[in-house]
Amino acid sequence: MIIVDTHTHIYLEDFNSDIDETIQRAENIGVKYFMLPNIDSVSIAQVKTMHQKFPESCLPMMGLHPCSVKEIFQSELKIVEEELFNNASVKYYGVGECGLDYYWDKTFIQQQKEALHIQSKWAKDLNLPIILHTRDSMDDGIELIKEEQNGKLKGIFHCFGGTIEQAQQIIDLGFLLGIGGVLTYKKSGMDVVLKNIDLKYLVMETDAPYLTPVPFRGKRNEPAYLEYILSRLSEVKNCSKEEVARITTENAINLFGLKN
Repeated sequence: MIIVDTHTHIYLEDFNSDIDETIQRAENIGVKYFMLPNIDSVSIAQVKTMHQKFPESCLPMMGLHPCSVKEIFQSELKIVEEELFNNASVKYYGVGECGLDYYWDKTFIQQQKEALHIQSKWAKDLNLPIILHTRDSMDDGIELIKEEQNGKLKGIFHCFGGTIEQAQQIIDLGFLLGIGGVLTYKKSGMDVVLKNIDLKYLVMETDAPYLTPVPFRGKRNEPAYLEYILSRLSEVKNCSKEEVARITTENAINLFGLKN
Protein backbone atom coordinates (compact mmCIF):
# COMPACT_ATOMS: atom_id res chain seq x y z
CA MET A 1 0.00 0.00 0.00
CA ILE A 2 1.01 3.58 -0.65
CA ILE A 3 -0.53 6.06 1.80
CA VAL A 4 -0.47 9.85 2.05
CA ASP A 5 -0.85 11.57 5.40
CA THR A 6 -2.42 14.76 4.05
CA HIS A 7 -2.18 16.64 7.37
CA THR A 8 0.49 16.08 9.99
CA HIS A 9 2.46 18.35 12.33
CA ILE A 10 5.43 16.06 12.87
CA TYR A 11 7.72 19.11 12.80
CA LEU A 12 6.53 20.09 16.29
CA GLU A 13 8.71 19.53 19.38
CA ASP A 14 6.57 16.51 20.34
CA PHE A 15 8.70 14.55 17.83
CA ASN A 16 12.12 16.06 18.56
CA SER A 17 13.43 12.96 20.32
CA ASP A 18 12.33 10.31 17.81
CA ILE A 19 11.52 11.84 14.43
CA ASP A 20 13.64 9.32 12.50
CA GLU A 21 11.88 6.42 14.16
CA THR A 22 8.50 8.11 13.64
CA ILE A 23 9.13 8.41 9.91
CA GLN A 24 10.40 4.83 9.73
CA ARG A 25 7.34 3.42 11.51
CA ALA A 26 5.10 5.26 9.07
CA GLU A 27 7.06 4.11 6.05
CA ASN A 28 6.81 0.54 7.34
CA ILE A 29 3.02 0.66 6.87
CA GLY A 30 3.25 2.35 3.47
CA VAL A 31 3.20 6.09 4.15
CA LYS A 32 5.09 7.74 1.29
CA TYR A 33 4.19 11.41 1.76
CA PHE A 34 3.71 13.57 4.85
CA MET A 35 1.97 16.88 4.06
CA LEU A 36 3.05 19.55 6.57
CA PRO A 37 0.57 22.38 7.18
CA ASN A 38 2.04 25.52 8.71
CA ILE A 39 0.60 27.20 11.82
CA ASP A 40 2.09 30.72 12.00
CA SER A 41 5.38 32.65 11.72
CA VAL A 42 6.94 30.70 14.59
CA SER A 43 6.45 27.29 12.94
CA ILE A 44 7.75 28.23 9.47
CA ALA A 45 11.36 27.41 10.35
CA GLN A 46 10.28 24.07 11.83
CA VAL A 47 8.33 23.14 8.68
CA LYS A 48 11.31 24.05 6.49
CA THR A 49 13.75 22.10 8.66
CA MET A 50 11.59 18.98 8.43
CA HIS A 51 11.36 19.35 4.64
CA GLN A 52 15.14 19.79 4.38
CA LYS A 53 15.72 16.65 6.43
CA PHE A 54 13.23 14.56 4.43
CA PRO A 55 12.94 16.43 1.11
CA GLU A 56 11.24 13.65 -0.85
CA SER A 57 8.56 12.75 1.69
CA CYS A 58 7.90 15.69 4.04
CA LEU A 59 6.26 18.32 1.86
CA PRO A 60 5.56 21.84 3.16
CA MET A 61 2.41 23.94 2.99
CA MET A 62 2.10 27.58 4.00
CA GLY A 63 -0.74 29.38 5.77
CA LEU A 64 -1.94 31.05 8.96
CA HIS A 65 -3.95 28.92 11.41
CA PRO A 66 -7.15 30.62 12.66
CA CYS A 67 -6.07 30.25 16.29
CA SER A 68 -3.09 32.46 15.43
CA VAL A 69 -5.33 35.19 13.99
CA LYS A 70 -5.61 38.04 16.49
CA GLU A 71 -6.61 41.69 16.30
CA ILE A 72 -3.46 42.61 14.41
CA PHE A 73 -2.96 39.67 12.07
CA GLN A 74 -1.79 41.46 8.94
CA SER A 75 1.88 41.16 9.87
CA GLU A 76 1.51 37.38 10.21
CA LEU A 77 -0.25 37.18 6.85
CA LYS A 78 2.46 39.30 5.25
CA ILE A 79 5.04 36.69 6.24
CA VAL A 80 2.88 33.92 4.78
CA GLU A 81 2.40 35.91 1.58
CA GLU A 82 6.14 36.47 1.26
CA GLU A 83 6.80 32.74 1.61
CA LEU A 84 4.13 31.75 -0.92
CA PHE A 85 4.90 34.30 -3.60
CA ASN A 86 8.55 35.28 -3.22
CA ASN A 87 10.48 32.38 -1.71
CA ALA A 88 11.78 30.59 -4.79
CA SER A 89 13.87 28.20 -2.70
CA VAL A 90 10.86 26.31 -1.31
CA LYS A 91 8.04 24.66 -3.23
CA TYR A 92 4.83 24.85 -1.22
CA TYR A 93 2.16 22.25 -1.97
CA GLY A 94 -0.85 23.98 -0.42
CA VAL A 95 -2.17 27.05 1.37
CA GLY A 96 -2.84 26.22 4.98
CA GLU A 97 -3.61 25.39 7.56
CA CYS A 98 -6.16 28.19 7.55
CA GLY A 99 -9.86 28.59 8.30
CA LEU A 100 -12.15 29.32 11.21
CA ASP A 101 -12.06 28.16 14.82
CA TYR A 102 -14.95 29.05 17.14
CA TYR A 103 -14.00 26.46 19.76
CA TRP A 104 -11.14 28.19 21.58
CA ASP A 105 -11.97 31.86 21.16
CA LYS A 106 -14.72 33.81 19.37
CA THR A 107 -13.11 37.20 19.93
CA PHE A 108 -11.60 37.48 16.46
CA ILE A 109 -14.19 35.80 14.21
CA GLN A 110 -14.29 38.72 11.76
CA GLN A 111 -10.51 38.75 11.54
CA GLN A 112 -10.50 34.99 10.96
CA LYS A 113 -12.96 35.40 8.11
CA GLU A 114 -10.91 38.18 6.56
CA ALA A 115 -7.74 36.11 6.81
CA LEU A 116 -9.49 33.15 5.20
CA HIS A 117 -10.80 35.28 2.33
CA ILE A 118 -7.28 36.53 1.68
CA GLN A 119 -5.71 33.06 1.79
CA SER A 120 -8.46 31.66 -0.45
CA LYS A 121 -7.56 34.26 -3.06
CA TRP A 122 -3.88 33.33 -2.80
CA ALA A 123 -4.76 29.65 -3.33
CA LYS A 124 -6.59 30.59 -6.52
CA ASP A 125 -3.78 32.86 -7.71
CA LEU A 126 -1.20 30.10 -7.18
CA ASN A 127 -3.46 27.20 -8.24
CA LEU A 128 -2.76 25.46 -4.94
CA PRO A 129 -5.15 23.46 -2.75
CA ILE A 130 -6.32 25.16 0.43
CA ILE A 131 -6.36 23.23 3.71
CA LEU A 132 -9.32 24.26 5.85
CA HIS A 133 -9.70 24.11 9.62
CA THR A 134 -13.38 24.54 10.60
CA ARG A 135 -13.70 23.63 14.26
CA ASP A 136 -17.22 24.47 15.51
CA SER A 137 -17.51 26.66 12.42
CA MET A 138 -18.22 24.35 9.50
CA ASP A 139 -21.35 26.07 8.20
CA ASP A 140 -19.58 29.44 8.12
CA GLY A 141 -16.57 27.81 6.48
CA ILE A 142 -18.73 26.28 3.78
CA GLU A 143 -20.47 29.61 3.14
CA LEU A 144 -17.18 31.48 2.87
CA ILE A 145 -15.77 28.96 0.40
CA LYS A 146 -18.99 29.24 -1.62
CA GLU A 147 -18.35 32.98 -1.85
CA GLU A 148 -14.78 32.40 -3.00
CA GLN A 149 -15.42 29.48 -5.35
CA ASN A 150 -15.04 30.51 -8.96
CA GLY A 151 -14.23 27.06 -10.29
CA LYS A 152 -10.53 27.37 -9.41
CA LEU A 153 -10.61 26.75 -5.66
CA LYS A 154 -9.82 23.24 -4.47
CA GLY A 155 -8.68 21.62 -1.28
CA ILE A 156 -9.55 19.69 1.87
CA PHE A 157 -11.93 20.29 4.74
CA HIS A 158 -9.44 18.96 7.27
CA CYS A 159 -10.66 16.82 10.20
CA PHE A 160 -14.16 16.50 8.78
CA GLY A 161 -16.66 15.69 11.50
CA GLY A 162 -19.90 17.02 10.08
CA THR A 163 -23.24 15.75 8.83
CA ILE A 164 -24.08 14.06 5.55
CA GLU A 165 -25.68 17.35 4.43
CA GLN A 166 -22.49 19.29 5.17
CA ALA A 167 -20.43 16.61 3.45
CA GLN A 168 -22.56 16.94 0.33
CA GLN A 169 -22.17 20.72 0.30
CA ILE A 170 -18.40 20.34 0.56
CA ILE A 171 -18.35 17.76 -2.25
CA ASP A 172 -20.51 20.04 -4.40
CA LEU A 173 -17.90 22.77 -3.90
CA GLY A 174 -15.28 20.45 -5.40
CA PHE A 175 -13.50 19.81 -2.09
CA LEU A 176 -12.33 16.64 -0.36
CA LEU A 177 -12.97 15.49 3.20
CA GLY A 178 -9.99 14.81 5.48
CA ILE A 179 -10.63 11.67 7.55
CA GLY A 180 -8.62 11.01 10.71
CA GLY A 181 -8.71 9.51 14.17
CA VAL A 182 -12.18 10.84 15.03
CA LEU A 183 -13.63 8.08 12.82
CA THR A 184 -12.43 5.51 15.39
CA TYR A 185 -14.27 7.18 18.31
CA LYS A 186 -17.42 5.30 19.24
CA LYS A 187 -19.64 8.34 19.72
CA SER A 188 -18.43 10.39 16.75
CA GLY A 189 -21.18 9.19 14.40
CA MET A 190 -18.73 9.43 11.52
CA ASP A 191 -19.26 5.80 10.56
CA VAL A 192 -22.89 6.54 9.70
CA VAL A 193 -21.98 9.64 7.69
CA LEU A 194 -19.10 8.07 5.75
CA LYS A 195 -21.07 4.96 4.90
CA ASN A 196 -22.92 7.10 2.37
CA ILE A 197 -19.92 8.96 0.91
CA ASP A 198 -17.89 7.62 -2.00
CA LEU A 199 -14.19 7.04 -1.32
CA LYS A 200 -13.33 9.30 -4.26
CA TYR A 201 -14.17 12.28 -2.02
CA LEU A 202 -11.96 11.25 0.92
CA VAL A 203 -8.30 11.61 1.90
CA MET A 204 -6.47 10.24 4.92
CA GLU A 205 -4.84 12.33 7.65
CA THR A 206 -3.63 12.09 11.25
CA ASP A 207 -3.28 15.70 12.43
CA ALA A 208 -0.42 14.26 14.52
CA PRO A 209 0.35 14.77 17.35
CA TYR A 210 -3.39 15.43 17.90
CA LEU A 211 -6.59 13.38 17.48
CA THR A 212 -5.00 10.02 18.16
CA PRO A 213 -7.14 7.08 16.99
CA VAL A 214 -8.33 4.18 19.12
CA PRO A 215 -6.58 2.14 20.58
CA PHE A 216 -3.99 4.86 21.39
CA ARG A 217 -6.39 7.67 22.23
CA GLY A 218 -4.92 9.92 24.92
CA LYS A 219 -1.35 9.38 23.72
CA ARG A 220 0.67 11.20 21.08
CA ASN A 221 -0.60 10.63 17.56
CA GLU A 222 1.78 9.75 14.72
CA PRO A 223 1.47 8.94 11.00
CA ALA A 224 1.93 5.19 11.51
CA TYR A 225 -1.47 5.19 13.21
CA LEU A 226 -3.08 5.79 9.81
CA GLU A 227 -3.21 1.99 9.78
CA TYR A 228 -6.00 2.08 12.37
CA ILE A 229 -7.95 4.81 10.58
CA LEU A 230 -7.67 2.90 7.30
CA SER A 231 -8.83 -0.28 8.99
CA ARG A 232 -11.90 1.42 10.47
CA LEU A 233 -12.76 3.10 7.17
CA SER A 234 -12.50 -0.22 5.35
CA GLU A 235 -15.00 -1.68 7.83
CA VAL A 236 -17.38 1.24 7.32
CA LYS A 237 -17.11 1.00 3.52
CA ASN A 238 -17.13 -2.82 3.52
CA CYS A 239 -14.01 -3.10 1.38
CA SER A 240 -10.33 -3.94 1.84
CA LYS A 241 -7.76 -1.63 3.43
CA GLU A 242 -5.85 -1.83 0.16
CA GLU A 243 -8.85 -0.46 -1.74
CA VAL A 244 -9.25 2.41 0.74
CA ALA A 245 -5.54 3.21 0.52
CA ARG A 246 -5.50 3.04 -3.28
CA ILE A 247 -8.41 5.43 -3.82
CA THR A 248 -7.63 7.94 -1.05
CA THR A 249 -3.97 8.04 -2.09
CA GLU A 250 -4.98 8.65 -5.70
CA ASN A 251 -7.16 11.53 -4.50
CA ALA A 252 -4.26 13.07 -2.57
CA ILE A 253 -1.76 12.60 -5.39
CA ASN A 254 -4.11 14.31 -7.85
CA LEU A 255 -4.88 17.18 -5.47
CA PHE A 256 -1.29 17.98 -4.54
CA GLY A 257 0.35 17.02 -7.84
CA LEU A 258 2.57 14.34 -6.28
CA LYS A 259 4.55 11.55 -7.94
CA ASN A 260 2.84 8.18 -7.71
